[in-house]
Amino acid sequence: MNILEIKNLEITSNNGLVLNDLSLSIKAGERLGLIGESGSGKSVTALTVMGLLPSSLTAKGQVLVSNGESEPIDVILAQEGSLNKIRGDVVSIVFQEPLTALDPLMRIGKQIEEPLRRHQRLRGADLSDAVIATLEEVKINNPARIANAFPHEISGGERQRAAIAMALACQPALLIADEPTTALDVTVQAEILELLDSVVARHNMSMLFISHDLAVVARITNSVMVLKDGEVVEAGSLHDILQFQTNSYTRELVASARQLDDALNLSSLRAEHDK
Repeated sequence: MNILEIKNLEITSNNGLVLNDLSLSIKAGERLGLIGESGSGKSVTALTVMGLLPSSLTAKGQVLVSNGESEPIDVILAQEGSLNKIRGDVVSIVFQEPLTALDPLMRIGKQIEEPLRRHQRLRGADLSDAVIATLEEVKINNPARIANAFPHEISGGERQRAAIAMALACQPALLIADEPTTALDVTVQAEILELLDSVVARHNMSMLFISHDLAVVARITNSVMVLKDGEVVEAGSLHDILQFQTNSYTRELVASARQLDDALNLSSLRAEHDK
């Protein structure tokens, strides 16, 4: 059974078509990279899967989400109560900017508690222990300090790790990562990519990884779909996309990816040297 299946998704605004006839599927353990420039339709796809599409946009088609065991839910038709049952438990998301994704008035630990309390019904010491364990899994130093801190009191890298911890708290079947490293410097970016890669592999999660950089996508996914102006212009395995592009826009992405990949490799080498 597919964890995510999108059929003929069309998203429109008052100004016209935002996304046209998108279809894709992701099985258990599969990772798909959705890549394209700003305005190509990547992020609205993510919001649609989460049932968070703004009221100014209208979706048609089917977006079927499942944990691999239960019957899939069509997110487009589902009521808010049904969506709340699957958010965080079946599908979860890491946004680009953790300062906007995290509640600035709530301590980090309290924010991680929410999905654990709602979906796993943990309370008391078990809940506190689960929060610390979740922060430890994303390799945060001094997790007790981070759990007690407000978002503005910790670094950008720590905030993104905390946001990832919140998304992974209930070990969802599908993790959506929407430009999760764009707001970070190159060194921290490489660390976050390595973290996502290892945690997703450990729990055999499915992943929809969204980015405008093919070099970033290539480090964490095994298949790629390229969007431009709301249309799919190319799709296939990572190997085929890197070696046999048929679209001029994809060729531009591959060329720029090689430059960024050199920078990421250099930053990783420097990080290893500094340890």
